[in-house]
Amino acid sequence: MLNTTSHLLRRSAQGLAVALGLLAGAGMTQAFAGTTYPLTLENCGSKVVIDHAPKRVVSIGQAQTEILYALGLGDRVVASALWFGPVAKPYEAVNAGVKRLADNDPSFEAVVGQEPDLVVAMYEWHIGPNGIVGTRGRFDGVKVPVYVSPTDCVGKDNSGAGDGVRTQMYSTELLYRNIREYGAIFDVSDRAEALVARLKAREEAATRTVASLKGRDMSMALWFSSKEIKGDAFLAGKNGVPAYVMEQLGARNIITTEEEWPLVGWETIAANDPDVLVLVKMDRRRFPADDIDAKLAFLKTDPVASQLSAVKNGRIVIVDVAATRPGLDTVDGLEAIAAAVQGFGLVH
Repeated sequence: MLNTTSHLLRRSAQGLAVALGLLAGAGMTQAFAGTTYPLTLENCGSKVVIDHAPKRVVSIGQAQTEILYALGLGDRVVASALWFGPVAKPYEAVNAGVKRLADNDPSFEAVVGQEPDLVVAMYEWHIGPNGIVGTRGRFDGVKVPVYVSPTDCVGKDNSGAGDGVRTQMYSTELLYRNIREYGAIFDVSDRAEALVARLKAREEAATRTVASLKGRDMSMALWFSSKEIKGDAFLAGKNGVPAYVMEQLGARNIITTEEEWPLVGWETIAANDPDVLVLVKMDRRRFPADDIDAKLAFLKTDPVASQLSAVKNGRIVIVDVAATRPGLDTVDGLEAIAAAVQGFGLVH
């Protein structure tokens, strides 16, 4: 029977955001100069001009929505879309009052129908040159500014189909840039800096716990899903969020391609035989292997996968899907995998 280490720290630490959201009302002295409008930002190769602190925001992407909530800006979010799982518990109350346009991809008409003065997006494949919701030009045509997270465009090529290709390793510095730019856009830089400082401290603490792994060549792979349960697996590419987490923990990703989520056969995975296998748990059911129970059953019964060292030795970690995408949950994933590795006895 697999000695499965369930994902830990289900974003409970994000409760810090509740306090952050109250800073303004606590009479805290401003440590940063207020934003001067109009504010001009370089965003994913385009110039974005913000004339005033936005009051009606449509957020396309759970990670972006939760960052806004963490900054105490839930009252500015009038609608959201693209949800991979339940909202983090600290934000359940505020999220209940926000209209959900779609669990996945909203239409352009649905978005502009909310009369937003800002639209934010998690991915360029929603709003970008080939955006399925709309292009920047289309939003410009109705005079609605758009902000796309730098986590999805800096060091990443989204010109082709699919999830894009990361040409540079993801870094949480892109997340911190995202948070700070929201601080400037909404004139809440104090809150943004406080949130960044807390996340950095957690990240540094997690990496310290496994510092002895550096140079030990522990290998790791993260299985996101599969189109067919016995088919090739979507594994984390060499430059994405999971790869960044692996690097911070001193682990070697067995995948060396720049594609964000390459499909890899189990014979190839077995040939690389990772020491630790990370599985993703999610509510989405686009593919059969989105189901974590289906993943675990496959690993127990498949003649190839069941012989992996990680499976035979019970070195399996389950993380929430949120930990695999750029957002506050990246740090949760880092903490959970670090704790699991300690539990496996791989840290001395």
